[in-house]
Amino acid sequence: MHTRLTSTRGDRESISLPDSVLRMSRILIVVGVLLLLLAVVFGLLRGDGLSYFYHAYLVNFCFFLSLSLGGLFFVALQHASRAGWSVAVRRVAEILAANTLLMALLFLPILVPLLFGSSVLYKWLDPDVVRADAILAGKSAYLNLPFFVTRAVAFFAVWGALVWYFWRRSLEQDETGDASLTLRMERVSYPALLVFAVTITFAAVDWIMSLTPHWYSTIFGVYYFSGAVVGCLAAVILILTGLQRTGRLLESVTVEHYHELGKLLFAFTIFWGYIAFSQYLLIWYANIPEETTWYLPRQRGGWVAVSLILLFGHLLIPFVGLISREAKRRPAILAFWAAWLLVMHWLDVHYLIMPNVEIIGLPVGPIDVFCLFGMGLLYLAGFLLWAGSRPLTPMRDPRLGESLGFENS
Repeated sequence: MHTRLTSTRGDRESISLPDSVLRMSRILIVVGVLLLLLAVVFGLLRGDGLSYFYHAYLVNFCFFLSLSLGGLFFVALQHASRAGWSVAVRRVAEILAANTLLMALLFLPILVPLLFGSSVLYKWLDPDVVRADAILAGKSAYLNLPFFVTRAVAFFAVWGALVWYFWRRSLEQDETGDASLTLRMERVSYPALLVFAVTITFAAVDWIMSLTPHWYSTIFGVYYFSGAVVGCLAAVILILTGLQRTGRLLESVTVEHYHELGKLLFAFTIFWGYIAFSQYLLIWYANIPEETTWYLPRQRGGWVAVSLILLFGHLLIPFVGLISREAKRRPAILAFWAAWLLVMHWLDVHYLIMPNVEIIGLPVGPIDVFCLFGMGLLYLAGFLLWAGSRPLTPMRDPRLGESLGFENS
């Protein structure tokens, strides 16, 4: 059944997905699993013990997880700031955040091999390597399998609890219209943001930075966080424009909402550039071998081109493209830059992980493509299943009227 909303102008619009979503989701799941299996086959043919496959899988896992974690941050931030403008677009971020539970399931192909003694991803899991390396031996109190697994479980437990809390309260408010639920979510959002900051930082350190265990950066977690928010905002913009092209949320989401989302996207793009430059500059001028070792492979071969693409494509070009008011107020133009930055965000995560694998030729190959589209289809299926026939905007939030009448000053 299609849910419809009466707007302040008396029009009626569709604000839910069609009933065929379940059937579509099943098809996406089947095709996604087949593509991931195809990636495994190509990985076996490389004869490297599936090293390339696992790194490519980790790239796409961290990419899609970042969209969900960015959604969780967006939801908690809107409640903490008591924002009224964002109510009409918040449900899309809530659904993205809900996919964190799917990502917990997709973490198993990474976790299970570790439990069976594989060190193909993390060299510090090999006892012989640790015994022969004084630096790794000194870090073994933190970098060890039991503690690593415990932290991973704790991360997903915390994220899952927060996601479930905001999701259930929001849906409950759709049914009851209880304004006190908004106050309850506001109170939870403050500690939620603090816990989120800690968990996303340590997750980035554990799953990405420890791939190069000799290297460290005190702002690496912030780097991953900034990219996650850019990716989430880009995804929200693209989803909203896609929904409106199918005749949904035509009255609920206006150019004013796109303008506000565009401003946030622009701000976090600059923030990402600031963090990336700060990390590089500090390491460059200190010129300490154990710090520069992370950048050296990224300044050789095909990775030089990737570094330049990120400099221009993730920062300078979108800076020029998004700086004008007009670009933020034209959904088609904003959607273009959102798609552009989503691609750049994927390339950024790829840049963080894949230089740890010996690659001959182009830095992107068929295994990367199969993992990207395979996991992407599973992620899309999860989004559709969470959305279901539910309203795509919080129907009875007490600030919905403020959101529908929102205008940028």
